[in-house]
Amino acid sequence: MKYVYILESLDRLHFYVGITDDLRARWAKHNAGEVPHTSKFGPWRLKTYVAFSNAKQAVAFERYLKSAFGRAFAKKRL
Repeated sequence: MKYVYILESLDRLHFYVGITDDLRARWAKHNAGEVPHTSKFGPWRLKTYVAFSNAKQAVAFERYLKSAFGRAFAKKRL
């Protein structure tokens, strides 16, 4: 399974979209400061995630969420 996830900083000012095979381990790395892009804005809470059995679809959905339309969708719907 591939997981596309959205993290939200506890101050609710920062969001992060990512993809992983092991959601719990990746989330723990974000909160431990082991991911350079997210280390300065943690701690993080898991806002939402979607599981995909097809890796190609997961990558496409992650790319969409990182686009302007996808960010607007996520902000409004997720």
